[in-house]
Amino acid sequence: MNVKKYMLILLAVASLSSALAQAPTKAPMPKKFLFLNEKETNPAQILPPPAKDGSESQQHEMLEVKRLVQTRSKERFDQARWDARHEDPTPFAEAIGSKFDLPRLPATAKLLADVLNDQTVATSHAKDYFKRKFPVAAAMPGDSYGQWTCDDVDRKPEERPLRSYPSGHSTMAYTFGIVLASLIPEKSQAILARAADYAYSREICGDHYHSDVEAGHVLGTALAEMMLRDKGFRPEFEAARKELQEAGIAQ
Repeated sequence: MNVKKYMLILLAVASLSSALAQAPTKAPMPKKFLFLNEKETNPAQILPPPAKDGSESQQHEMLEVKRLVQTRSKERFDQARWDARHEDPTPFAEAIGSKFDLPRLPATAKLLADVLNDQTVATSHAKDYFKRKFPVAAAMPGDSYGQWTCDDVDRKPEERPLRSYPSGHSTMAYTFGIVLASLIPEKSQAILARAADYAYSREICGDHYHSDVEAGHVLGTALAEMMLRDKGFRPEFEAARKELQEAGIAQ
């Protein structure tokens, strides 16, 4: 091969590589419900609207957010940061026990992944419906972004989307909590206590108002109860329960 031809090939490869690098990547496919549906999870029929910005109720909530941010201990804030980074079932291991190791529990892992899927879809719809500002975006000028979040990324408060209500982490915690308490009823109190503590971490972070977290409590509980009643959900639930019993985690 002569030098000129070789150089043309190199240029063509370089051009192709550059084009591929600049081409927009496909957005991930949106999640869809596996067990639930939009009608039964209509947020307008499950949750009341949050307080409007500037209202007396919102201002009262803001004062409580600021109080928690200013008085939280380092230990509790560190836990809240850990909780924020674990938006999955792993925070419940301390309530259930060391045997709760999902890589060794494929049926349980499958069930909880599907629970997370439907919870994520329903919560996203609710956030888009209510369009509430996060506390940091409604705070007084001069407050730093880092005061109000367990997010590791520093950004301008106005860049936060209008998705504070309900709290997604809290909704997930209570959805998982109700399902896990049903799977392992003898440990239900410890599981539900962990769900509540995990949800409270969102207030300790400064990421959410108390009403955001409480809305997550209501929505998460409703979603879990809907799934537990769903006929399509039951085979996965029973398979997970049998697996947990065989592993000595449930009685």
